[in-house]
Amino acid sequence: MVAASDPGVAFVVMMAGDGVPGDQLIVEQTRLLAEAAGASKEKAAENAGQEREVLALVESEKDAAALDKKLREKLAADGMPEAQIGPSIRALTSPWFRYLLTYDPRRLCARSPARCWPSTARSTCKFRPRRNLPPIRKALEDGGNKHYEVDELPGLNHLFQTAKTGSLREYGEIEETMSPVALDKMASWILKQ
Repeated sequence: MVAASDPGVAFVVMMAGDGVPGDQLIVEQTRLLAEAAGASKEKAAENAGQEREVLALVESEKDAAALDKKLREKLAADGMPEAQIGPSIRALTSPWFRYLLTYDPRRLCARSPARCWPSTARSTCKFRPRRNLPPIRKALEDGGNKHYEVDELPGLNHLFQTAKTGSLREYGEIEETMSPVALDKMASWILKQ
């Protein structure tokens, strides 16, 4: 965001950045996290479909009372426990979350003249490189930025730690703060700038 509005920014290191609008990202993460938790592909797709329906309500309904009623009905029908419905509605209708749904990082990538190193980890279950890196690359190209290098780092999780599966359950088991491979690649790129 800063690089898109301040030409004084020399370069950007973009780690596990999104390349698609927030509503698409959340639906994809819902599916991937369900699969990582052991759900079948069919069940994960069903969860993602339910998430898409909830997000569509949040994006389309502007009347707060009507949205609250529709979300209560939808979340209850989807099997959410009553005790979780209120907090979920508050989170779904917060200004930050509504902003996230419509946020499209490609617009900022296209406006940033700064040198850019977008990177992601390949084994992550939370973020898929093939879903995010191509749109980032295209936005940089469309914006005329010729000073970028896209990296997909194998064997790392979303936090750029060496990981076996990339599952969220693994996060607490990993002592490494950040992979030396990721640090070396980042440092090399920065030094070239």
